[in-house]
Amino acid sequence: MSIYERIDTGTKEGHIPPQVAEYLRIFFKSCDRALSDAGKETSSMETLYHQYLDGIAAQITHPADFDNYHTRITEPIDYTHFGTEFIRPFIDREGSTVLGRENLTKIREQLARGDNVFFLANHQSEVDPQVIKLLLEPTHDEIGQEMIFVAGHRVTSDPTAVPFSLGCNLLCIYSKKHIDHPPEKRHDKQHHNAKTMKRMRELLEDGGHCVYIAPSGGRDRPDDQGILTPDPFDPPSLEMTILQVRQVHRPTHFYPLALLTYPILPPPNEVRKELGEKREVAFAPVHLAIGDEIDIDFFDGHEHPNKKERRAARAAYIFSKVSDDYRRLQTIDQAYKQRT
Repeated sequence: MSIYERIDTGTKEGHIPPQVAEYLRIFFKSCDRALSDAGKETSSMETLYHQYLDGIAAQITHPADFDNYHTRITEPIDYTHFGTEFIRPFIDREGSTVLGRENLTKIREQLARGDNVFFLANHQSEVDPQVIKLLLEPTHDEIGQEMIFVAGHRVTSDPTAVPFSLGCNLLCIYSKKHIDHPPEKRHDKQHHNAKTMKRMRELLEDGGHCVYIAPSGGRDRPDDQGILTPDPFDPPSLEMTILQVRQVHRPTHFYPLALLTYPILPPPNEVRKELGEKREVAFAPVHLAIGDEIDIDFFDGHEHPNKKERRAARAAYIFSKVSDDYRRLQTIDQAYKQRT
């Protein structure tokens, strides 16, 4: 039975909601087109297509329970392997880039001695964790595999996102963009976030952890002119992370991380409050840049005596580092596309 026949059967039998079925048809058709663009047979993905649909069906009937800290699941089903292998064929390896490998080597040494590392990053695609793992695989695989991602509720609640999320280490939070929806759940969500922050501190006390966080609070989206740039960092979100670090006795290091992954799986143009969204995959190069380590105490208060201004200045400074590297990645990406 083909993947489309399974979707039709699941819809008729009431196992797959019609809206989810529509999104899945769009998604799998986009996968087929992307594979064709890459010169690959769609049959090469048939097993993974069916594994993905199995995961979605399981989530619809028996939703996974994500704890505040979710450790990646590798048995009896290896969701980590599933996620990377599903995304692998859609990455144009020839045109993809990793900048700052020397910083990755430094990070490896810091983690090995029990220090913690934070990547302060932009976020473009729902599959950024899988893309990061694949880009780091050739030279720094262990960093990508063990990285912890601070993740919003969408990727732990949407049935079409959960099969990928199960294979990642996640600190699960409600982002500022969604914490007030619905209003009556705000207190519960704040309590959940407080428990997640406590769990983060416990992990940092253990040491040797690498954490990815996007202080903008969500995925980058094009502006009204269709120009895609990283969303500015939210100062309170960044300060909350710094506060957790300062309560821990282990040394912690901060690095800017720039991602250009939007073309492979773009988000909807608008932030949706409800779960469920149309997804379309493309065959495309992806890019990552690790900047030099940042002294998080760079702003000592003399230039910005007002606490709010000082925090805003710190967020803007770190964001400028990510933006500078993002522009470098854009230049590389555009040059490659012109050549091909």
